[in-house]
Amino acid sequence: MKKFFELGNRYAKKSTWVDFALVKFCLCAMGVIIGLQIPKKHKKEATEIAGSVFIVTYLPLMAKVLTTVKEMLK
Repeated sequence: MKKFFELGNRYAKKSTWVDFALVKFCLCAMGVIIGLQIPKKHKKEATEIAGSVFIVTYLPLMAKVLTTVKEMLK
């Protein structure tokens, strides 16, 4: 597992914002495809879980963006 995280860190250091944007579009598309496969009776629960994951991950990401913006304005 340690090697896997090391690989991720090396990849991130070599990547640009364009690479990360492509990863995000890829993951979004995969999420849509998976979402289309969920039966109607489970869509509400899946939406609630996905919404929760989105909020929990979005807030720290945006906090980091805002911190970066503040640093740039100094």
